[in-house]
Amino acid sequence: MSSKLSNEVISSLSALISSLMGLHFPEDRYADLERGIVAAAGDFGFSDTLEFIHWLNTATLSRHHVEALAANLTIGETYFFRDAGSFKALEESILPAIVSARKDTSRLRIWSAGCSTGEEPYSIAILIKRMSHLFKDWNVTIIGTDINAKALKKAFDGVYTEWSFRGAPPWLKDGYFTKKDAFYEIAPEIRQMVTFSFLNLAEDVYPSLLNNTSAIDMILCRNVLMYFSPDVAGRVIHGFHNSLLEGGYLFLSPTEGLRMTSYPFKALSLENTTVYKKGSLDGPKEALAPAYAPLWQVLAQDGETRDLPLGFVGSEVREEARREPSNAPGVEAASAPVPALPSTDAAERLLRDGLYVEAARVLESIVSVKGAEGPATGLLARAYANQGRLDLAIAWCEKALAADNLNPIKHYLLATILQEQGRPEDAVKSLRKALYLDHDFVLAHFVLGNLLVRLGDPDGAIRQYRNALRLTSKMAPDDLIPESDGVTAGRLNEIINSTTRTRAF
Repeated sequence: MSSKLSNEVISSLSALISSLMGLHFPEDRYADLERGIVAAAGDFGFSDTLEFIHWLNTATLSRHHVEALAANLTIGETYFFRDAGSFKALEESILPAIVSARKDTSRLRIWSAGCSTGEEPYSIAILIKRMSHLFKDWNVTIIGTDINAKALKKAFDGVYTEWSFRGAPPWLKDGYFTKKDAFYEIAPEIRQMVTFSFLNLAEDVYPSLLNNTSAIDMILCRNVLMYFSPDVAGRVIHGFHNSLLEGGYLFLSPTEGLRMTSYPFKALSLENTTVYKKGSLDGPKEALAPAYAPLWQVLAQDGETRDLPLGFVGSEVREEARREPSNAPGVEAASAPVPALPSTDAAERLLRDGLYVEAARVLESIVSVKGAEGPATGLLARAYANQGRLDLAIAWCEKALAADNLNPIKHYLLATILQEQGRPEDAVKSLRKALYLDHDFVLAHFVLGNLLVRLGDPDGAIRQYRNALRLTSKMAPDDLIPESDGVTAGRLNEIINSTTRTRAF
């Protein structure tokens, strides 16, 4: 390897890395960048770091190259029950509050974003297990995502060394791990509580039914945003806001919280830890009051909403939607023009902007006039699913299927909602129906593969992944996958390949 890099070289490299992947290395983090690039050079097969940097400047990098590089530059140091204050706040305040607020659904969804080698989501699973008196008969979903396939492989295996237990409570190893030589393997009952998957926070789409990141109660993303440029960090926070239910919680590291002043979260100080809360737990009840006509009036004729500042998307629309329409002086109410029925395009735009309650209002009005036969029914199911109202989402899916039982997309949508509801076996049945009706339904193959992994059928999962890869190989890399929220064929290929490497089939 080369000797220490000059400031000029590292400054140029920092600009290159920022342009390639949105990672931010200011001058006070040049040492971190140098350590990461030296490690990456070896992984890419270069014995000389300067030669590797030259290659980065001249080569056409694939998404796989970029993410392999990012994995070396964003090394996450983690251990079990890191930041005791956060876990005390979870145990004594936040989880009991969620139990009280969600007792009608008995459903909890937690996302560890940037989970590295898995200690954080497993710590949460162990905490919930220890609080089982509160979560009896609950459907608990914990997902861990990361860009680093090697780290995810370790998380999936669940085998750790003493280093992962520094500062951990004394009961942890004896109660939830089996010692094997110098290693500790996590208990199967805890491993089964967590699902790990590959996700690039800077590039991938969320919230999405595809990657199970919608209708989340709590997101933990600590020591991750620090790697991103301000613009990329803003997009990530915006995605988190849309992924969270009203009243949901976001955990960041203390320094990353400085970025939150421009976003619609309320900062809570608990156990010397700052937690960010979206809206209020009573918010959805207020927002569901009928307000169709005022909402239509803020939709442009082309079905698009006004452009709103990042971080406050939807605040103007929500305010308009709560106002009662008024008539001009001297004009009788009966003579007021009746607004035209909005289009499903308008509702889709609201869904993309994270305005799920408003989208549901528009779609309810369309369905009330046009019935369950059109596309509005399926979109309404999505709107309810993104609010966490899964019983309503399933009911509308079933109405859509009653009107058109031979539509594979509606069977697929039902499967994704059943998956969120914690009914993987029923979701598999719906996916098989979708594939019976359309053998070339790429996403159905991929999601079925993920579910079969979860259900302990790796051979079946591999068959489905191969089917998906066979179909995407016939597409151009930039072609959009139908029903995917904007995922391209090339990107799905990379996700599948990363998934299979992580799980070592």
